[in-house]
Amino acid sequence: MLIVYDERYGDHLRGIPHPESPDRVQFVAAQLRAAGRFENLVAAQDASDADILRVHAPGYLETVKRETSALRGFGAYLSTGDTVIDGSSLQVARRAAGGAIAAVEAAVREGRPAFALVRPPGHHAEPARGMGFCIFNNVAIAARSFVHNQGGRVLIVDFDYHHGNGTQSVAGDGLSYVSTHGFPAYPGTGSAQENYELGGDVVVNVPLPPHNFGSENFIALWERLLPAVAARVKPDILIASAGFDYVAGDPVGDLGVAPAAATDLARLLNRVAAEYTNGLVAYVLEGGYDLSALAESVVRIIDVSDAREVESSAADPAALPAAQQRILAGWRKD
Repeated sequence: MLIVYDERYGDHLRGIPHPESPDRVQFVAAQLRAAGRFENLVAAQDASDADILRVHAPGYLETVKRETSALRGFGAYLSTGDTVIDGSSLQVARRAAGGAIAAVEAAVREGRPAFALVRPPGHHAEPARGMGFCIFNNVAIAARSFVHNQGGRVLIVDFDYHHGNGTQSVAGDGLSYVSTHGFPAYPGTGSAQENYELGGDVVVNVPLPPHNFGSENFIALWERLLPAVAARVKPDILIASAGFDYVAGDPVGDLGVAPAAATDLARLLNRVAAEYTNGLVAYVLEGGYDLSALAESVVRIIDVSDAREVESSAADPAALPAAQQRILAGWRKD
């Protein structure tokens, strides 16, 4: 599997106590090196203003530039909300968004899955504001870059514990979005009432109880959901908002799901990609704050991707709770 990584991802919030710490990517990178899974590196790049402005408003980009440049060795909240920044944050966020673009471009160029091991994450960042731990919306910027350069449709697959409100807000014009997430956990969006279809693009949210959903339910749900959405969208590439805070014990999320679920998720994405996208899949790191579970999940995705595994799990969709069954049955409006 192709891996996008840059040591500069550790600069953002270095020395500032925060759940979204440099340790997240540095620990995973060290584990990948030790396991011999860090050979196929792809150089990261900086997202240009033009790349960022395909998703974000000019005034917001100028706000990030101005407020980060005013910080010298201190952390502060970005004025648009609850996002902590420091003097390095603009540069690192540019490289995170550019790393997502690099992963998509490498997947297209080489016909192999790619994983962007980037931070800060992005899926909460809306066009005119940062939110949560997110400054720029990495997956949305990469998706818009793909549509701009390649044409076609993108399906963003978001299995992070939290709803990607920022990504949903820019769906349309070739970008579709499907998400499961704890609800009404932060940011409180992503109810089934927000689902819609427009011109061949879709937004599909399946909110889950905020805790104890369980591994079998989680996998069974995705194995029903993703093929149905892909059949409707017929995407040219899958881009995963790959957040692993759904894992049991995660200090910020926790749906009661075992780390082994990453194996079944990756096999599922492989199956869907083989049918619709000629194998084009790119993963972009979002959440995941238990370092061991995060590293194990990423290793599992790499191993499944390298082996091109496509097996289905034994998870039983008939055992899904009634609330999720209703959403699965009702999101399509023919």
